Amino acid sequence: MCPVGGALFDGFSTGLVSHLVCHCLLVETNRGLVLVDTGFGLQDIQSPYSRLSPFFIHVNNIQFDRKYTAIAQIEQLGFSAQDVRHIVLTHLDFDHAGGLEDFPEATVHVMQSEKETARDRHGIIARGRYRPQQWNEVKHWQHYTAGGEPWFGFEAVRDLKGLPPEILLIPLVGHTYGHAGVAIQTSNGWLLHAGDAYFYRDEISPHYPHCTPGLRAYQWMMEVDRNARLFNQARLRKLSRDRSQEVRLFCSHDAIEFTTFAKENQPLSRFQN
Repeated sequence: MCPVGGALFDGFSTGLVSHLVCHCLLVETNRGLVLVDTGFGLQDIQSPYSRLSPFFIHVNNIQFDRKYTAIAQIEQLGFSAQDVRHIVLTHLDFDHAGGLEDFPEATVHVMQSEKETARDRHGIIARGRYRPQQWNEVKHWQHYTAGGEPWFGFEAVRDLKGLPPEILLIPLVGHTYGHAGVAIQTSNGWLLHAGDAYFYRDEISPHYPHCTPGLRAYQWMMEVDRNARLFNQARLRKLSRDRSQEVRLFCSHDAIEFTTFAKENQPLSRFQN
């Protein structure tokens, strides 16, 4: 996504156009591949105006190119759509769930409150952000509510059906009512895909937390509960500060974070834009 605004959005671009990503995570497990979020999908590329809100297409200046889809990049790794057995969603926004139908046999895991909110779609923003066209053909859903043993002080959903115990949903309400992070325990410690709980890398800086004007405005526009969003950001900041040796965080749209993680080639995880 390349909204006009340059560094006022992403903090690094030198021209008028900024550069944001849809940071997805592909995890190899002994139960098949697990995809965390999907970004945009093939049908979004082929028929964007029948699938997505024109407002969000133009505000985000979405670049519709097959090579950016999760399925295209998974195929480049030598896998097929059938190898993806599970998809775990941070939430159902159009830029996170567009590729669901590219993996027709996968079970989709999401918070119950997110699915209910997406189904009801109350308000102009909700009708634009939630696009049922993107998931009407999904055959296998698993819905969850928070409960069980906490994770580093956060509520957690453990034992996701059919998934290894090292993958958890971490409710992080604020951006949406059912928004969640996805925590994954690897041999190098924990990863937390924080979704849209924050948008800019320095929002969780322990020394000088701040956000670019463009992304701050976009978060304000999209939030459903400001107090909860800011509260959870503060908790993530504390987690990053106090548990940096145990947990590494990243969000969905920061291109610098994506580049950093993608270059590291974690042995149990492969990161794809």
